[in-house]
Amino acid sequence: MALENTLIQDKLTETFNNDVFNFQQERDIFSLEASADKITPLILFLKNDPELKFHFLTDLCGIHYPDNESERQFAVVYHLHNWYENKRIKIKVFLNGEKPEIKSVSNIFLSSNWMERETFDFYGINFIGHPQLKRILNMDEMVSHPMRKEFPMEDSGRTDKDDRFFGRTTTNC
Repeated sequence: MALENTLIQDKLTETFNNDVFNFQQERDIFSLEASADKITPLILFLKNDPELKFHFLTDLCGIHYPDNESERQFAVVYHLHNWYENKRIKIKVFLNGEKPEIKSVSNIFLSSNWMERETFDFYGINFIGHPQLKRILNMDEMVSHPMRKEFPMEDSGRTDKDDRFFGRTTTNC
Protein backbone atom coordinates (compact mmCIF):
# COMPACT_ATOMS: atom_id res chain seq x y z
CA MET A 1 0.00 0.00 0.00
CA ALA A 2 1.45 3.35 -1.06
CA LEU A 3 1.93 6.12 1.46
CA GLU A 4 -0.75 8.68 0.58
CA ASN A 5 -0.74 12.39 1.37
CA THR A 6 -4.10 12.08 3.10
CA LEU A 7 -2.70 9.51 5.54
CA ILE A 8 0.26 11.78 6.36
CA GLN A 9 -1.97 14.81 6.80
CA ASP A 10 -4.51 12.94 8.94
CA LYS A 11 -1.84 11.49 11.24
CA LEU A 12 -0.10 14.84 11.65
CA THR A 13 -3.32 16.78 12.23
CA GLU A 14 -4.54 14.19 14.73
CA THR A 15 -1.26 14.37 16.67
CA PHE A 16 -0.32 18.06 16.34
CA ASN A 17 -3.70 19.78 15.73
CA ASN A 18 -3.24 23.40 14.63
CA ASP A 19 0.57 23.27 14.91
CA VAL A 20 0.71 21.74 11.41
CA PHE A 21 -1.07 23.53 8.59
CA ASN A 22 -0.98 24.69 4.96
CA PHE A 23 -0.70 21.18 3.53
CA GLN A 24 -0.17 21.12 -0.23
CA GLN A 25 1.39 19.14 -3.04
CA GLU A 26 4.29 21.05 -4.64
CA ARG A 27 5.33 19.12 -7.73
CA ASP A 28 6.42 15.72 -6.34
CA ILE A 29 6.85 16.83 -2.71
CA PHE A 30 4.10 16.94 -0.09
CA SER A 31 4.60 20.15 1.89
CA LEU A 32 3.38 21.67 5.12
CA GLU A 33 4.12 24.40 7.62
CA ALA A 34 4.64 23.79 11.31
CA SER A 35 5.00 25.79 14.51
CA ALA A 36 8.65 26.29 15.48
CA ASP A 37 8.13 25.06 19.03
CA LYS A 38 6.88 21.67 17.74
CA ILE A 39 9.75 20.84 15.41
CA THR A 40 11.38 18.24 17.68
CA PRO A 41 8.25 16.16 18.36
CA LEU A 42 7.17 16.54 14.72
CA ILE A 43 10.46 15.28 13.30
CA LEU A 44 10.52 12.43 15.84
CA PHE A 45 6.96 11.48 14.94
CA LEU A 46 7.68 11.46 11.20
CA LYS A 47 10.79 9.34 11.77
CA ASN A 48 9.41 6.86 14.31
CA ASP A 49 5.82 6.32 13.19
CA PRO A 50 5.63 2.73 11.81
CA GLU A 51 3.58 3.81 8.79
CA LEU A 52 5.34 7.07 7.93
CA LYS A 53 9.01 6.05 8.33
CA PHE A 54 10.68 9.29 7.20
CA HIS A 55 14.12 8.02 8.24
CA PHE A 56 16.30 10.22 6.06
CA LEU A 57 16.93 13.96 6.32
CA THR A 58 17.77 14.96 2.74
CA ASP A 59 18.32 18.65 3.42
CA LEU A 60 17.90 21.43 5.93
CA CYS A 61 18.28 25.05 4.86
CA GLY A 62 17.38 28.61 5.70
CA ILE A 63 15.50 31.33 3.84
CA HIS A 64 15.33 35.06 4.53
CA TYR A 65 12.10 36.91 3.71
CA PRO A 66 12.97 40.52 4.62
CA ASP A 67 9.62 41.89 3.42
CA ASN A 68 7.56 39.59 5.68
CA GLU A 69 6.27 40.69 9.07
CA SER A 70 8.78 40.26 11.89
CA GLU A 71 7.41 36.88 13.05
CA ARG A 72 7.91 35.33 9.59
CA GLN A 73 11.16 36.86 8.33
CA PHE A 74 13.22 33.67 8.45
CA ALA A 75 12.34 30.09 7.65
CA VAL A 76 14.02 26.76 8.16
CA VAL A 77 13.05 24.09 5.64
CA TYR A 78 13.41 20.37 6.34
CA HIS A 79 13.29 17.81 3.50
CA LEU A 80 12.65 14.24 4.69
CA HIS A 81 12.55 11.06 2.64
CA ASN A 82 10.83 7.72 3.23
CA TRP A 83 13.04 5.29 1.31
CA TYR A 84 10.57 2.39 1.65
CA GLU A 85 7.82 4.18 -0.29
CA ASN A 86 10.07 6.72 -2.08
CA LYS A 87 7.97 9.50 -0.54
CA ARG A 88 9.34 12.97 0.14
CA ILE A 89 8.02 15.63 2.49
CA LYS A 90 8.95 19.27 3.05
CA ILE A 91 8.37 21.05 6.36
CA LYS A 92 8.72 24.83 6.53
CA VAL A 93 8.96 26.59 9.87
CA PHE A 94 8.90 30.39 10.09
CA LEU A 95 11.00 32.24 12.68
CA ASN A 96 11.14 35.67 14.25
CA GLY A 97 13.34 38.15 12.40
CA GLU A 98 14.63 39.82 15.55
CA LYS A 99 15.88 36.60 17.15
CA PRO A 100 15.74 33.70 14.69
CA GLU A 101 16.15 30.48 16.67
CA ILE A 102 14.80 26.95 16.71
CA LYS A 103 15.69 23.70 18.45
CA SER A 104 18.38 21.60 16.83
CA VAL A 105 17.44 18.24 15.34
CA SER A 106 21.07 17.06 15.36
CA ASN A 107 20.22 14.57 18.12
CA ILE A 108 17.59 13.00 15.81
CA PHE A 109 19.45 13.15 12.49
CA LEU A 110 23.23 13.32 12.87
CA SER A 111 23.47 14.56 9.27
CA SER A 112 21.79 17.82 10.30
CA ASN A 113 24.90 18.84 12.25
CA TRP A 114 26.67 20.45 9.30
CA MET A 115 23.43 21.58 7.67
CA GLU A 116 22.50 23.52 10.81
CA ARG A 117 26.00 24.97 11.02
CA GLU A 118 25.79 26.11 7.41
CA THR A 119 22.38 27.70 8.02
CA PHE A 120 23.74 29.46 11.11
CA ASP A 121 26.80 30.62 9.17
CA PHE A 122 24.87 32.07 6.24
CA TYR A 123 21.64 33.26 7.92
CA GLY A 124 22.47 33.66 11.62
CA ILE A 125 19.71 31.26 12.71
CA ASN A 126 20.49 29.89 16.18
CA PHE A 127 19.92 26.15 16.59
CA ILE A 128 19.31 25.66 20.31
CA GLY A 129 21.07 22.58 21.68
CA HIS A 130 23.42 22.13 18.73
CA PRO A 131 26.63 20.45 19.96
CA GLN A 132 29.03 22.82 18.14
CA LEU A 133 27.22 25.74 16.53
CA LYS A 134 29.91 27.81 14.87
CA ARG A 135 30.77 28.99 11.39
CA ILE A 136 31.55 26.22 8.93
CA LEU A 137 32.44 27.98 5.64
CA ASN A 138 33.03 31.65 6.46
CA MET A 139 35.77 33.08 8.67
CA ASP A 140 35.06 33.18 12.41
CA GLU A 141 35.88 36.92 12.43
CA MET A 142 33.02 37.68 10.04
CA VAL A 143 30.27 39.71 11.73
CA SER A 144 27.56 39.45 9.06
CA HIS A 145 25.65 36.54 7.59
CA PRO A 146 26.09 36.68 3.80
CA MET A 147 22.80 35.13 2.65
CA ARG A 148 20.64 37.64 4.51
CA LYS A 149 18.99 40.09 2.17
CA GLU A 150 20.00 43.15 4.17
CA PHE A 151 21.89 45.01 1.46
CA PRO A 152 21.02 46.15 -2.08
CA MET A 153 21.80 43.62 -4.78
CA GLU A 154 24.03 46.03 -6.68
CA ASP A 155 25.55 49.43 -6.27
CA SER A 156 23.36 51.75 -8.34
CA GLY A 157 26.39 53.88 -9.17
CA ARG A 158 28.28 51.11 -10.98
CA THR A 159 28.83 51.82 -14.64
CA ASP A 160 30.24 48.41 -15.57
CA LYS A 161 26.76 46.89 -15.19
CA ASP A 162 25.17 49.24 -17.72
CA ASP A 163 22.91 47.23 -20.07
CA ARG A 164 24.32 49.11 -23.07
CA PHE A 165 27.67 47.35 -22.55
CA PHE A 166 26.02 43.94 -22.94
CA GLY A 167 24.01 44.61 -26.11
CA ARG A 168 20.80 45.21 -24.14
CA THR A 169 19.03 48.52 -24.26
CA THR A 170 16.18 49.92 -22.22
CA THR A 171 14.43 51.27 -25.33
CA ASN A 172 12.94 49.22 -28.12
CA CYS A 173 14.76 49.47 -31.44
